[in-house]
Amino acid sequence: MKFLDEAKIFIKAGDGGNGACSFRHEKYIEFGGPDGGDGGRGGHVIFQAVQNLNTLIDFRYQQHFKAPRGTNGMGRCKTGPSGENLIIKVPVGTEIVADDRETVLADLMQDGQTYLAARGGNGGRGNDSFKSSTNQAPERADPGEPGEELWVWLRLKLIADIGLIGLPNAGKSTLLTALTRARPKIADYPFTTLHPHLGVAAIDGREVLLADIPGLIEGASEGTGLGTHFLKHVERCSVLIHLIDATAEDVCDSYRIIRTELSKYGHQLADKPELIALNKIDSLTQTDVDQKIRELAKITRNPVFAISGIAHTGIADLLRAAIPFIPHQGRHHDPKEIDD
Repeated sequence: MKFLDEAKIFIKAGDGGNGACSFRHEKYIEFGGPDGGDGGRGGHVIFQAVQNLNTLIDFRYQQHFKAPRGTNGMGRCKTGPSGENLIIKVPVGTEIVADDRETVLADLMQDGQTYLAARGGNGGRGNDSFKSSTNQAPERADPGEPGEELWVWLRLKLIADIGLIGLPNAGKSTLLTALTRARPKIADYPFTTLHPHLGVAAIDGREVLLADIPGLIEGASEGTGLGTHFLKHVERCSVLIHLIDATAEDVCDSYRIIRTELSKYGHQLADKPELIALNKIDSLTQTDVDQKIRELAKITRNPVFAISGIAHTGIADLLRAAIPFIPHQGRHHDPKEIDD
C-alpha cells in the first residue's frame, strides 16, 4: 500500500428537497384545502476517524464527495425523507484543514471521533405550512436550500508513541524491524526510507507504537533532501529515539545536525523527551564504542545507549527506557515481543 499523508478533496452536502404544492381532492370533502408537505433535509458530510487506516491513498483516486439530496415533499402533508449522511472515513490522527492550508477545522485524534464538515440544506416548505385564516388556498411552496460545499485538505499526522529520528543510514529501519513486525526497505545507501513506517512492539506487558521517520540531513529545514515534510509525524510522539551511526567519523556532528533541524522546524519538537542511541556498535571495537559514548554524553549531558539493531544488542533496554514517557493505553495490534 502506498503512503499518502496529504490530500485535497471537494465535499458537498445534499440539497434540501423542494416543498410540495398540493390540494386535497377527496370525495365528500367540499373544501379540500392545501396538503403539500415539506421537503426533506439534505444529507450531511461527516468525517470519521477509524483505527484500521494509516494512509490517505484512497483520496488520490476520488476527490469529490457529494451527499444525497433530500426528497421532495408530497401530498397529504407528507414530508420527504432526509438524505442519508455521507460518512468519510479517515485514519486516526487526520486534521481537516481549510482551503487556505492553515486553518485547522478539526483534529480527529480518537477512534470513532467525528466532525460534521458540511451541513445539508433544509427542505423547502410545502403549501400546507402557508395556510392561514386569510390565505386558505396558498399556492406557494419553497425550494430546498442548497447544502454547504467546500474544498478541504486532509493532513495525516501519524499517532505513534515513539519516533525514530536520525541521519540517513543511521539504522532506523533496521531497528524498527528488530523491534516490531514491520518490514521497511533496508539497504546500504541513503534515503532508503521514503515515507514513514509504523510498527508495534511489546515489552514487559506494554505495547508501544513506533514510527520510522525518513532521514533528515543538514539543510532539511530549507528543503534539502526530503526536507521536513515528514517531521509532522513526530509532533504527536511522546518520546524520540535519536539514532546515531557509530561508524560516522564525527558522531557529535551527526547529533548536532538533527538537533538543529528540529529546532528550525519548531512545533516544540526540540523540547520532546529524547533518548540517544549509538547504533551499529557491532562494527567497532569496544574501545572505540566507549570513546564515542563519552563524546556524545559530554555534549548531550544525557545517557547514551549502545545498541546494534542488526545484532539485537541493547534494544530491549532502550525500549524499556522509553516506556516511562508514554501514557498507558491499550492497542489493538499484533505486537512483537522483545526479548533481552
